[in-house]
Amino acid sequence: MQDAVYSLQQFGFSEKDADEVKGIFVDTNLYFLALTFFVAAFHLLFDFLAFKNDISFWKKKKSMIGMSTKAVLWRCFSTVVIFLFLLDEQTSLLVLVPAGVGAAIELWKVKKALKMTVVWRGLRPKFQFGAYSESERKTEEYDTQAMKYLSYLLYPLCIGGAVYSLLNIKYKSWYSWLINSFVNGVYAFGFLFMLPQLFVNYKMKSVAHLPWKAFTYKAFNTFIDDVFAFIITMPTSHRLACFRDDVVFLIYLYQRWLYPVDRSRVNEFGESYEERPQQKPHTQ
Repeated sequence: MQDAVYSLQQFGFSEKDADEVKGIFVDTNLYFLALTFFVAAFHLLFDFLAFKNDISFWKKKKSMIGMSTKAVLWRCFSTVVIFLFLLDEQTSLLVLVPAGVGAAIELWKVKKALKMTVVWRGLRPKFQFGAYSESERKTEEYDTQAMKYLSYLLYPLCIGGAVYSLLNIKYKSWYSWLINSFVNGVYAFGFLFMLPQLFVNYKMKSVAHLPWKAFTYKAFNTFIDDVFAFIITMPTSHRLACFRDDVVFLIYLYQRWLYPVDRSRVNEFGESYEERPQQKPHTQ
């Protein structure tokens, strides 16, 4: 056992992580332990497949038709904040590492969504943004409309929560208060920032533009996270967020059933069957 714990520490596990591993082996029922390892293996597999398909989808993505840019920006902000929070709380590496990888991917997706390119002039970078098509501007109108309604509710709640925590809770530092305020806003109300994408889907009566392969793997992992919420050490707010995401995924699945894909609707690459050039028949 000591050799195994030493090996974990060599791979970067902290003493807290090593103590958790020892506690699992000593205090946990053998069958429950086997189930934990089985679930953990599938969680890591689905994490990898979700990351792989998400990257593949966004590499091929040329248009933001039907995609909520503000939802992409919010996911980027929230995943970075959650990663910094988990890092500050010294969370288990099993939770921390996928969160870090996810944050890096979300930053890259923002660059793709904004059609951003970086031009270096000496040591000074200059950011350039691509133009949107007419269909993309229509999507942006729906996106802005949804965010306008949400802002009336969310901003006062988040600011009020941050002020309340500052006056009533003791923190290690100003940085710790700032990160906790951000992450509490993300956990408590962050799922509402997924609503602009649902609103865009409703307005366009289509879900063909979404990365459904990556979505499916993330959905599996969301339900696995429900199991992990009772096994792995993590902050209570992060544990509650696992169950909150279930509701959002179920709404996406309902829209998938409500708006079946047909050839007249845009696909995941921002184009429809009817817009593709017709091939001329071969002549003998």
